Amino acid sequence: MGIWNFYRALTRRLLAWNLANVALGVVLLKKGTPWWRGFGSQNMGWAVINFAIAIFGGRATEKRRAQLLKPDEPVVVRKEAHNLRLVLWVNAVLDVLYMVGGHSLARTLGKKKSSLSGMGWGIVFQGALLLAFDVIHALLVPEQ
Repeated sequence: MGIWNFYRALTRRLLAWNLANVALGVVLLKKGTPWWRGFGSQNMGWAVINFAIAIFGGRATEKRRAQLLKPDEPVVVRKEAHNLRLVLWVNAVLDVLYMVGGHSLARTLGKKKSSLSGMGWGIVFQGALLLAFDVIHALLVPEQ
C-alpha cells in the first residue's frame, strides 16, 4: 500500500472506531450509573475530537497531495512517510500523558465523586486505545 492510500485507510479506521465510540457513549450516557455516565462522556468527547482530526486531517492530506506535481516520487513518499510516522510517535507520547492525567483524576477528585472517577477511567481507556492505534500505525507506515 502506498503512503497516500495508507493515509486514507488511517482516516477511515479513525472514523470507524469513533462511530463505535459514539454508539457506546450514547448507551452509557442514557442507561448508566453516574460512574458509567462519566466514562461514556469521555467516549463522546474523544469521538468528537477524533472525528475532527480525521476529517480535517484527511482533507489537508488530499489537498497537499493535489498540490504536488509528482506525489508518487520516491523523495515525496519518503518525506510523507517520515512526517506521518513522526506525528504518530509524538501522539503516542501524548497518549501516555492523557492516561496519566485520567488516572490522576480518577484517584483524586474521583474519590469524592463517582462520575469524575468514571471520567478519569474513561480518559485512561481512550488514551490506551489511542496509544495502540498510534503505535500500530507508526509501525505500519509504508516506505514506498
